[in-house]
Amino acid sequence: MTAVAFLGLGHMGLPMAKNLVAAGHEVHGFDVVLAAVEAARAAGIPVAESGADAVAGAEAVITMFPAGRHVIAAYTDELLAAAAPGALFIESSTIAVDEARTAHELALAAGHRNVDAPVSGGVVGAENGTLAFMVGGSDEDVAAALPLLEAMGRRIVHCGGPGLGQAAKVCNNMILAVSQIAVAEAFVLGERLGLEHQALFDVVSQASGQCWSLTTNCPVPGPVPTSPANRDYQPGFAGALMAKDLGLALQAIEQTSTDAKMGRLAQQLYAAFAAGDGATRDFSGIITDIRREHRPARAEDLYDEGAGLPG
Repeated sequence: MTAVAFLGLGHMGLPMAKNLVAAGHEVHGFDVVLAAVEAARAAGIPVAESGADAVAGAEAVITMFPAGRHVIAAYTDELLAAAAPGALFIESSTIAVDEARTAHELALAAGHRNVDAPVSGGVVGAENGTLAFMVGGSDEDVAAALPLLEAMGRRIVHCGGPGLGQAAKVCNNMILAVSQIAVAEAFVLGERLGLEHQALFDVVSQASGQCWSLTTNCPVPGPVPTSPANRDYQPGFAGALMAKDLGLALQAIEQTSTDAKMGRLAQQLYAAFAAGDGATRDFSGIITDIRREHRPARAEDLYDEGAGLPG
């Protein structure tokens, strides 16, 4: 049994904390949101009065916060000073690579250990204990974190040194966003060509276009009964969160001078989606924007001015 402080008991954090309790670990939580505190207490998880109180005496500290600035502020304001010497900090928020490395350096300077361990799998994965963890840190620290990660997830991949778990996460979510847009566009095209949704799904799900965005997160109601499209696009993974993650991807693209045209375009589309009614809807709901914004093109619009038509 490990004494764990879990900070950030939202839609992802609470079921993760519950899985730690189910695995026999002692968990004390904390959250600044009253509704999250009440939900945690209803689930039988003791909630401390402050972050400092939660981490006092903890062998491991897990954070699941909205953004990197919250992580850095929590580390510097109270957590690192209040934690017992040598505590293992497991940072599972999705933040920028340089923020993860800053958090790592702050933890080490305060006499603690640290790994970055962002997750993939969404709320369903958190509830079922089937998350994938992408972990960055030393071999020793990752080995120490492994029993806790295994209680919350099914697949744990050590991606390399500090920050490289976040690097893997930003790449994964860029692929996810691009593929979700492609699947949504294909269904809109199929609709306009007269294809039934089920027919298109039956073909593509068994062909070279098969992907998670189709077979799990299908953007139209019907073919995948458990997809958010059958719940009026209730997340799931909200559009605002995808827009945030793609902002991190864009930051990494620019820092590394990577020619990532599809990643840039996905960031623009999801930023617009989140700025509208997509902020609180599942990110697969971007199909509604595609239906609304994409119009049948004229042939001359498909080519640069003056380039001429083929043939």
